Amino acid sequence: MKKIVVFASGSGTNAENIIKYFAKTEFGTVEAVFTNNQSAQVIERAKNYGVPSIIFSKEDLIEGIVLQKINEIQPDLIVLAGFLLKFPENIIAVYPNKIINIHPALLPKYGGKGMYGMYIHRAIVGNKEVETGITIHFVDENYDEGNIIFQKKVALSGDETPEEVAGKIHELEQKYFPEVIERLLEDKMS
Repeated sequence: MKKIVVFASGSGTNAENIIKYFAKTEFGTVEAVFTNNQSAQVIERAKNYGVPSIIFSKEDLIEGIVLQKINEIQPDLIVLAGFLLKFPENIIAVYPNKIINIHPALLPKYGGKGMYGMYIHRAIVGNKEVETGITIHFVDENYDEGNIIFQKKVALSGDETPEEVAGKIHELEQKYFPEVIERLLEDKMS
């Protein structure tokens, strides 16, 4: 059985969706949820499925304590699902091409430091984009610059609010993120 660890900083809807998806398979399992936010809703969501949460500080991430905890699990894939801190190079070096992130826009547009959540959706609406979507990509040492694994587009009519754009993106994330994770893990098996 393939081992997955999920990193999240907030509500954890994507993390919960991944946990539920793999709980129904014999293929993989979410071993732990890592969060840098001790009041993040993802902790409760993980607990509801019996998945342990590991809460850490930014210093723990930088100083290698988080890497030690990851090494104890030996995951096949590390999934960033709404994780807001920059992922450290020491972990990327140990787990090359085993760390992925989901971004709520079509990279390379609307990527980089400070571009997350509603900031992106407001920018997309403000720029009157005719489409947006999700990007799943490998994590490297720069924000949102790793090799793209998967993109899915959704058309915009031009009169959506940022909240409506967020809703469309959330639907794409919920449908495609677990499937792409499973495909990646299958590829790593062969």
